[in-house]
Amino acid sequence: MKKQDESAAPRAPRAKAARGEKAAAAPVTKTQVYRVFADNPGKVFSYRQLSRRLGVTTKEQREEVFDHLKALRKSNQLTLLQNDDYRLTDPAALRMQPDAGQRPERGRNKGGKSRPDGAAIEAQFGQDPLVHRRRDAGFDFPGDDRQRFRERPSSGGDIITGTVALATNKYAFVVSEESENDIRVFTDRLKFAMNGDTVRVRLRGERDGRPVGDVLEVVKREREEIVGQLTVQNAGFGFVSPDHRKMYFDVFVPHEGLKDARSGEKVLVRITEWPEDPGRQPVGEIVRSFGQAGENEAEINAIMAEFGLPFEFPQDVEEESEGISDRIQEDEIARRRDFRDITTFTIDPADAKDFDDALSIQKMENGNWEIGVHIADVTHYVRPESMLEREARHRATSVYLVDRVIPMLPERLSNGLCSLRPNEDKLTFSAVFELDENGKLYDSWFGKTIIHSDRRFAYGEAQERIETGEGDFSEEVNTLNNIAKKLQAQRFKKGAIGFETQEVKFQLDENGKPVGVYVKERQDAHKLIEEFMLLANRKVADFVFQKKKTKPRFTMVYRTHDAPDADRLQNFALFAKKFGHDLNLDNPKKLSNELNSLSENVVGKPEQNVIQTLAIRTMAKAKYTTEPLGHFGLAFDHYSHFTSPIRRYPDMMAHRLLEHYLQGGKNVEAEPVEEECKHSSEREKLAANAERASIKYKQVEYMAARVGEQFKGVVSGLTEWGMYVEVEENKCEGMIRVSDIPGDFFELDKDNYRLVGQRTKRIIQFGDELQVIVKAANLLDRTIDFELVDERPMSQRRNDAPRREESGRGRRSERGPERDRGGKSSGGPGGGGKRRR
Repeated sequence: MKKQDESAAPRAPRAKAARGEKAAAAPVTKTQVYRVFADNPGKVFSYRQLSRRLGVTTKEQREEVFDHLKALRKSNQLTLLQNDDYRLTDPAALRMQPDAGQRPERGRNKGGKSRPDGAAIEAQFGQDPLVHRRRDAGFDFPGDDRQRFRERPSSGGDIITGTVALATNKYAFVVSEESENDIRVFTDRLKFAMNGDTVRVRLRGERDGRPVGDVLEVVKREREEIVGQLTVQNAGFGFVSPDHRKMYFDVFVPHEGLKDARSGEKVLVRITEWPEDPGRQPVGEIVRSFGQAGENEAEINAIMAEFGLPFEFPQDVEEESEGISDRIQEDEIARRRDFRDITTFTIDPADAKDFDDALSIQKMENGNWEIGVHIADVTHYVRPESMLEREARHRATSVYLVDRVIPMLPERLSNGLCSLRPNEDKLTFSAVFELDENGKLYDSWFGKTIIHSDRRFAYGEAQERIETGEGDFSEEVNTLNNIAKKLQAQRFKKGAIGFETQEVKFQLDENGKPVGVYVKERQDAHKLIEEFMLLANRKVADFVFQKKKTKPRFTMVYRTHDAPDADRLQNFALFAKKFGHDLNLDNPKKLSNELNSLSENVVGKPEQNVIQTLAIRTMAKAKYTTEPLGHFGLAFDHYSHFTSPIRRYPDMMAHRLLEHYLQGGKNVEAEPVEEECKHSSEREKLAANAERASIKYKQVEYMAARVGEQFKGVVSGLTEWGMYVEVEENKCEGMIRVSDIPGDFFELDKDNYRLVGQRTKRIIQFGDELQVIVKAANLLDRTIDFELVDERPMSQRRNDAPRREESGRGRRSERGPERDRGGKSSGGPGGGGKRRR
């Protein structure tokens, strides 16, 4: 598809061509370049955006734009930010208010109507995980006789209501139950709606078979606060540039709204005025300053604010938690099954403080083993409709950032009353099983209990007993481990899938700076605990499901996982085939065997993390629901979350429902429980995104201290403009620009997931091992840049330099400086590629 101009900015005029001759391009003037910025005070433009606005097509025009930018920067009229981004140095004279001011007459179209200014749109279409296609903008300004794109009229401008899902900083989708397909809305027509907002949209046609529309009204805004970096202008006002790469507007902050915040600080800004005119910017006031951008506390607090995570508990919630008695009454003990005389211990990470599960074990007279899975009885202390309950329901989950935990419950409960600390009596809710040494289950019991933990094991200590057979409680630990292995084998025999992502951990100094990065190793001690937690969660779900034999079944909180989409699986199989792994995924009954075999085959190979990560992303996402749909990945007919009520609200819900049914209660209405399940699923996703953001920041911070150092990496992603490389030893991922690969110029071969050299035909593909040097690490953007080690002889490098310089100039002109690295990396099939923040 032919690329066209993407904004209302004037094109550089072209001289008329004689008949049969190609039109000659007129020069681009410095005034034309400057007016793009003058008409958009506060906005940032890259070279590529300028070229598209000005209609640049020739090499001479491209060089003129470069020269004008250089001259305007030298005269201090423009400021170079980074990565070839420019902004007007001081827009005070042009724009003392957030309004862009009077539009020049040249902005009028042939019909005499003013055209609204808008950011240059470079839309990304389709779900291809590799190709980053650029097409026309979605503008069709009233009275403009230029055909921006071929649009098929819809059935008459239907109006629907839906939810905004930002796809890029250029366009969004509106998801609605009133439309089979998501509606694409370009950002100039969003009315400043943000992700999650509810909007009314008028359909205005179709493009490439997909509906396109305009937002008429923002019905409900999910949030009115944005995190970003503040830039204060000489005139005393400022702009906040959002951290989130999908955000498409800056926020204007007048002098009185700065609240002593300084230029360069990370801030939380609350928007106080939403303009109707897309040519203006929202107006806001600073709510909180986190400190200078790039500092650890500022960046981590900014991540918390970006994802709407709470900084502290409300005072009344803290006071309510402090008022709970730590004494266990005798009548409460009498109502419970007493396990205090039975061997019991916890196994947790060495740095854990909240111990919410414990195991007990004793041999029965018949030779079998009674194994108790004891879970902190949180709901005994957190009563319905209390302030603690409301706060836990809202948070829904604890969030584990790299250097801190944002708990669901106050410390008084999470690390105190409810934590199953050793040598203390603790109230628990238990699932108790009779098992033989082969893992065969004979009986189950569920109910309220009291325990007294004899020992707190760290994973390393438990692992030592498994490996050596020595130490206190070594016999009990090894018995549990042997039974756990049998339970695991049963799971895999029934079709469980064993793909796991590698978990990155950091060693931090006293200031929170990362001094080491390593991949967490999963040992038998981890798997021991996991198997008994899985058993408890499964049997609790089965118990409630079987409690009522007819529909409607008793309402319960289930953790469900759908089977993967067949097309996504086939795409994944094609992707794996590029690495020499043949998969037959046509037979659903053999699907788990094929995937587990692949998981075993890639262990220790360069492509291990790429394959395993993509396999997980090919799967459906697990969620909470009242529908007993089963768990595909675990091969369980029914599954719940029962074992972590200190850090997950759905577990508290499951505890209450189970207790209710054990006491003979009637069926609970499903709809309110389903709403809480949806809320918990959304909060879980948000927490996972925040955790990933904090890991990425720490990875960048770690690599920033290693600029110039060399590492071995593996190709983990490919795009038109660059390849992503993951360092093997620490899993830090960075990008090498295609234009910077030495020895040749490379083009993307999307069908074969590889880059191919134009001249040498050299191939670079997924999983290739490369030596890279850390070129730069940008803490503000959370990005890492690598350069490929050039292992050619020095004579070849010298001979190659002039040719690369000449060719590179032309390629840069065609594509512009490739700044936008927030698109998909390879990700392979299913659009599950990694994104750079």
